[in-house]
Amino acid sequence: MTIGPGDEWGRPIAPPAHVHVATSDADVVRMLHDDPAGSVMVAGGDLARTLGTPPPEPRDTVLELPIDLLEVTTDRGAEVACAHVVVRSSWSRGGWWHGPVIAVMNAQFLGDWDVAPRGHPNDGRVEVVEATALTWRDRLAVRRRLPHGTHMPHPGITVRPLRAASWEFSRGRVASIDGATPFPTRTLSIRVLPDAAVILH
Repeated sequence: MTIGPGDEWGRPIAPPAHVHVATSDADVVRMLHDDPAGSVMVAGGDLARTLGTPPPEPRDTVLELPIDLLEVTTDRGAEVACAHVVVRSSWSRGGWWHGPVIAVMNAQFLGDWDVAPRGHPNDGRVEVVEATALTWRDRLAVRRRLPHGTHMPHPGITVRPLRAASWEFSRGRVASIDGATPFPTRTLSIRVLPDAAVILH
C-alpha cells in the first residue's frame, strides 16, 4: 500500500546476508530486474538522496522500503524507471536553455537540483514539472534556485501530481531515463506502478 500523509514508511529489518549495492538510479532498476528476489541496497543516485543519509555503519538494522516504479514508453520501446524521466531539446537545439523542459519525478532530486520538493517515491504518483515559455534570463534565475527547491512558484513552470500521462513532441527532443545517456524521441508515456519494488536503505 502506498504511503499516506503522516504514515510511517517502511520497517527496520536485520541486514540480509547477501545484498546488491546500487550506486546509481540505473543500477537500482537493473538489479531489481536481474534478481527480483534479491535485496537491493540503494547507496547512490537521486533516489538515494531522496531517501536521506542513512545512519553510519555498522548498523543492527536497515530500512526495508516499498517504492513505486515508472513504466516508461518512448520511441525506443517500454522501459522501467525508479527516479525520473527528463525530456528537453537536444544540445544542437539549445539543450536546457531553449524550448520546453519536462521532468517526471518519482524522486525529489535531479543531480544537484531539488526539482520536486514534494516528491515521494511511494505515494502512488509522480510530480510532473513542466517549464515552458521561459526566457534565457528566466532559465538562469531558475537554475540558481533549483539547488534549494525555491524555483516555485513561477508563471512559466507548472507542477502536477499524476499517475499517468503522455506527450508528443516535435523533432529535436531527447529523453533521459534515470540519468542515463539522452536519446531522441517524439513520444513519451508514463504510468506509475505503485508498490512495484522493495529496496533497502
